[in-house]
Order: sequence, then C-alpha cells, then structure tokens
Amino acid sequence: MSNDQVILHHYPQSPVSEKVRVVLGLKGLAWKSVEIPRLPPKPNLMPLTGGYRLTPVMQIGADIYCDTKCIIRELERRFPEPTLFPGGAHGLPWALGQWTDGPLFQDVVCVALVEMSPNMPAEFLADRGPLYFGPGFSLDDIKAKYLECLSNVRTQFGWIDERLSARDFILGATPGLPDALAYYLVWFLRDRMAKGESFLSQFKNLVAWEQRVKAIGQGAPEGMSDLDALEIARQATPQSPQQSDPGDPMGLTVGAEVAVSPSTGGPAVAGILHGSSANHVTLMRNDDQVGQICVNFPRLGYRVNARD
Repeated sequence: MSNDQVILHHYPQSPVSEKVRVVLGLKGLAWKSVEIPRLPPKPNLMPLTGGYRLTPVMQIGADIYCDTKCIIRELERRFPEPTLFPGGAHGLPWALGQWTDGPLFQDVVCVALVEMSPNMPAEFLADRGPLYFGPGFSLDDIKAKYLECLSNVRTQFGWIDERLSARDFILGATPGLPDALAYYLVWFLRDRMAKGESFLSQFKNLVAWEQRVKAIGQGAPEGMSDLDALEIARQATPQSPQQSDPGDPMGLTVGAEVAVSPSTGGPAVAGILHGSSANHVTLMRNDDQVGQICVNFPRLGYRVNARD
C-alpha cells in the first residue's frame, strides 16, 4: 500500500467526519474507510491515538492526525491540487472555521440534540451531552435554550445564504475549504430536525449551494477493517518530520515528555515531543500493538503540558 494512502477512521453519522469527507471529495482522492464505534471504548483505535477519543482520525502509515484542522491541513500539504484555497484565499478560511466549529456548531448541536433526544439512547446522550456542553450538562437546560439556538442558526445560515446570492460557492466559482466548513452543519441539521426541510427552505441560495456541494461527492472510499489498519501502522515507519519551534511562547523543546489534550476536556495523550509550530504539535509514541507512532494535533484548541 502506498505511503500516501489515506485511511479515515470515522462513522457515517458523524457530522465532523462529513467535513473531512467533503474535503476528500474536493480533492478527488481515493481513501480507505474504517468504521469505528460511535461510543467508547474503541479498542482498535486507541493504539493509534494513545487515548484521543474524538472523531474522525486520519491515518497515513504510522502517522496519525487528530482533529479536522490537523487532518485538512495535512491533506492540503500532501495533495495540493486541486487547492482548498482557490484564488489565493489562504489563511482566512481557518479563521472562518473557528466560527463554524465554535458558536455556529454549538447552536446547531443544541438544536439537533433536542430534536434527537426523544429517540436517543440514554448512553449516547450521557456521552455526547458533556462532550459538547461541558460536565454540568443538563438536557432540561439545553431544551430551555432550543428556540434561542434555533434563532441563532437562522441568523447565521442567513449570512451564508446572503454570501451565496451572487456566486456558486463561498469563495466564488470554485469550491474550497469554506464550503466544507459550512456544508457539514447544514447536512447535520437537515437530517436531525423533524422539520429540517421546511426550516432550510427559507434559505434559497444556501439550499441550491448545498446540492452543488453534495454533487461533488466524497472521493472514492473503499472499506477497510480496523485490524488491517493496525497492521499497516505496525509495518510502517513514521514520516512526520522532526521540527523545533524557536519562537514557541511556551518554550517547548523536541525530546521533552509532554501530554496533549483538547482544551474543552478529554483524555490526554502522552509522548515525546517530536515536532511543533504555530499550527501543530507532534508526539512520538511507542505502543505494544503497533510499535512507533507519530500522533499529530493542531496547536489551537489543545493544551500541551510538560510531564514530570
């Protein structure tokens, strides 16, 4: 198998995975699809990530990429054409992602969670509620915010609809990263709201754009077992470059023992600092099942702490 073979660990209903699947479609890539459990434990994923539990995860040989910011940046680096930044739109789409993955995502998830709650398994609600809304999560509190969040979504989808009034895609005539960043939330809400079609019908430009993005597809996925993915990692050698960052405000040094965890909470991944920059941090790990692994994270949205 090629050292550039993309393996995506995900599950079909995952909204955040849909963002990456759209990017794979924009790039026209062939990729391997490993379907993972929706709830922990994920025993055949943990050897790769060292405990990181969020979805999706991308694997290329023995190099692992966590969080969509890290995944998408690496896809653009390895497969620069067609670009995700048509017209030289580098930089700003990442800032746009802080909005779509932040305030807009929170409003959409609030609406979706309330809509799904009557038929949602208790264990799924108990897992996702605190993940999205913090340890003090209460379904009653979220229900009380439903109409406020729906109003917020209406306003923000209206911004996107206005942007699309004179162009086929968010950046213009050619699709790019901002389309993936916004599309996955429309996709998620349409499927989760009982009256999703009626709600979205007020955004004529957005609905037409949604169909254009959907028509791009998701590249060429092919199923793969999680055990096969582990074996690929075991036989491969990590390719993530060692990189120091002399301007790092935290003074992190390559070779130090550190732990990386999401700023919003979750298990920390421990390892040896292998690389860092303003945009990423890479840990070198050794696992009994797969041997030496490099695990890559975005810098923004993650805490990096030295280990004693």
